[in-house]
Amino acid sequence: MNIKEKIEGLKKEKDAVILVHNYQIPEVQEVADFLGDSLDLSRKAQKTDARIIVFAGVRFMAETAKILSPKKKVLLTRKSAGCPMAEMITPSELKYIKKKYPNAKVVSYVNTTAEIKAESYICCTSANAAKVVKSIDVKRIIFVPDRNLANWVSRFTDKEVIPYNGFCYVHERFKKEDVIRAKEKYPDAAVIVHPECKKEVVDLADEVLSTNGMVYFAKKTDKRVIVVGTEEGLIARLKRENPEKRFYSLGPPRMCRDMKKTRVEDVLHSLEEEIYQVTIQEDIMERARVALERMLSVS
Repeated sequence: MNIKEKIEGLKKEKDAVILVHNYQIPEVQEVADFLGDSLDLSRKAQKTDARIIVFAGVRFMAETAKILSPKKKVLLTRKSAGCPMAEMITPSELKYIKKKYPNAKVVSYVNTTAEIKAESYICCTSANAAKVVKSIDVKRIIFVPDRNLANWVSRFTDKEVIPYNGFCYVHERFKKEDVIRAKEKYPDAAVIVHPECKKEVVDLADEVLSTNGMVYFAKKTDKRVIVVGTEEGLIARLKRENPEKRFYSLGPPRMCRDMKKTRVEDVLHSLEEEIYQVTIQEDIMERARVALERMLSVS
């Protein structure tokens, strides 16, 4: 019996479901029950009757699944898989910023820890960030932790958006020159980038999209060549789902070290031993859930 067959058997035996983020390696993507971005996966987990959720992603994603499905057992496939951007801001820093701007409300990207969500008024994704910011009845917004997503959002609102100086090291590696070269090399291609990219990259792109937005765009567009500015794991999925189209990374492929920690053997081990269970302090979980549910009501 191979690993995939063992995983299938254990899923049935233990009443488990496997959630896999778009940035995981292809072999892990192939054992997914649901493949997508972090919030989409957590919402899928909410709707399933499974007793156990196995999350192949990074810690904040598994935490979000736990917040939205508190009665289910949530397992993270690799204990050390974190998110450097999520870890750039601490609860004490956010509390200090809130005191500095007492009339502002905090919008936190879902790419944050449970503690940061608990200190926030509302959460957002890269896809709905502008809509979320517009829905809030204040003139000032504290936006954490990604400065590039904050800059993107500020284009769609007349509110004052106060960014925290965090960033995704993967997306910040894309350069303006990468877009210029891609357009010269593939003149008929669509260049699509994530809003976590720098302003000069976003300005030159044809489309600025979340990872799920990229999946949808790739399926619907008439373009046969697409240049993708996000973590290289998504490109494997796009190629698999759209074999008639060609996909290229925007410049050298950019990789998230933490996303690439998980192997298919980790998924099996997680299911076998039910290890790396996600636990969150009750009061933090309740406050974080309010911020997430506010976002879901807007979306």
